[in-house]
Amino acid sequence: MEEDKNFKDLGICEQLAEACDNLGWKIPTKIQAEAIPHALEGKDLIGLAQTGSGKTGAFALPILQSLLESPQAFFACVLSPTRELAIQIAEHFEALGACIGVKCAVLVGGIDRVQQTNNLANRPHIIVGTPGRLVDHLSNTKGFSLRTLKYLVLDEADRLLNEDFEKPINEILNVIPRERRTYLFSATMTSKVKKLQRACLRNPVKIEAASKYSTVDTLKQQFCLLPAKYKECYLVYILTEMSGCTSMVFTRTCDATLFLAMMLRHLGLRAIPINGKMTQSKRSGALNQFKAGECNILICTDVASRGLDIELVDMVINYDIPTSYKLYNHRVGRTARAGRSGVAVSLVNQYEWEWFVQIENDIGRQHMPFVW
Repeated sequence: MEEDKNFKDLGICEQLAEACDNLGWKIPTKIQAEAIPHALEGKDLIGLAQTGSGKTGAFALPILQSLLESPQAFFACVLSPTRELAIQIAEHFEALGACIGVKCAVLVGGIDRVQQTNNLANRPHIIVGTPGRLVDHLSNTKGFSLRTLKYLVLDEADRLLNEDFEKPINEILNVIPRERRTYLFSATMTSKVKKLQRACLRNPVKIEAASKYSTVDTLKQQFCLLPAKYKECYLVYILTEMSGCTSMVFTRTCDATLFLAMMLRHLGLRAIPINGKMTQSKRSGALNQFKAGECNILICTDVASRGLDIELVDMVINYDIPTSYKLYNHRVGRTARAGRSGVAVSLVNQYEWEWFVQIENDIGRQHMPFVW
């Protein structure tokens, strides 16, 4: 990408280019620079890009420009695997589209259906949601349909294609127009993503802004080998030593997030948990406290590993080693975003060493020992 390229050079109109500038987006990222011109030409897209690469801008800007040219309700639908990511995508659309009066509706579980129904009655331009709740509204909300839809986006498509989402995704594909633009974004090209590509994209342009297993170069990756029974002690020591940092600590279970957050708070550290068993209002509240800096340690399960764009996370700690390189990449992708630097520390006990070595082999990168 040429250094002097800006959003107007890619074909983005003056109003939206100004909105990008207001958000601090000065120079397009690699995925944006490659995807936007094809999208503006009306092509279907498959975008493969590592987390933190600016994917949302790559699909939101062309959709908003097209909406500006021919405004209508229920213009685009974006599907996401998690509630938090759906809310975040809608925030991006609203921020970019504020200058042109864009209305969004978020359809996710854990939030009052009646309020969502009222939002749909206002005939929003953009629908962002999780597949299950969208199908619920398509089936049960009077007067709501996507028969006039012009754009469908599947974000984090590799995750959207697991068993939980397969049935609702198929139901959605059956009730939306075949004549539409489809954008499929994924960190990895799995066999299921290829299958979906064949099912719902027409002559797509494939843009690959990341290698299959890559993590960004500005990320410093370290490990600490320790006995399982002392893991909590090591975690407390690292967080105390790095007390000025904003940190995300990933665990394997919901119960572990609650236990560790309670333990750290008793020790005077500003920790807060977030997991899939919490109500949506509590999850959103925890996330907002973390974003606002009221708490600087977020203890989370992998519900927070996908796509969340939280400004200035300095450190990610893998308290429990993930079971695959994909989960590892998504977790550590919460830091070192948009060209910034960051640190990822993996706490590896005697039972997790084989998993950890396999992850190193898969990402083709060896970790440095954590320096005390």
